[in-house]
Amino acid sequence: MLTILIADDEPHVIDLVRLTLEDDRIDVIDAIDGETALAQAEARRPDLIFLDVQLPDISGFEVCARLRSDRRFAETKIVMLTAAAQEADVARGLAAGANHYLTKPFSPVRLLSLVESVAPHASVWQRE
Repeated sequence: MLTILIADDEPHVIDLVRLTLEDDRIDVIDAIDGETALAQAEARRPDLIFLDVQLPDISGFEVCARLRSDRRFAETKIVMLTAAAQEADVARGLAAGANHYLTKPFSPVRLLSLVESVAPHASVWQRE
């Protein structure tokens, strides 16, 4: 089973990710702030993490940097999923250790393509 963590303070974004990706082989877990995201990552060890930049307590950049500083998350794929779309934001996200940067609004098809590109083993849900 592939586990995906979505950290976003907007419930409709979490719902869209869940509805787009979750099935009997993909478990989507969520967090509404940075501290909860870190706790969920520690407890569940997701394969893929989507982080909003503007979380209410710790920024997604900081969450990403903290995860990357822990060798247990060295192979975890991290995608910044955010409305912060300036070049400086993208550069900061990638410098913090994100594998990819996806801006809102996003299409469900783009989300599926991105999941397959950063976690190729995730495409198993599309083969049956």
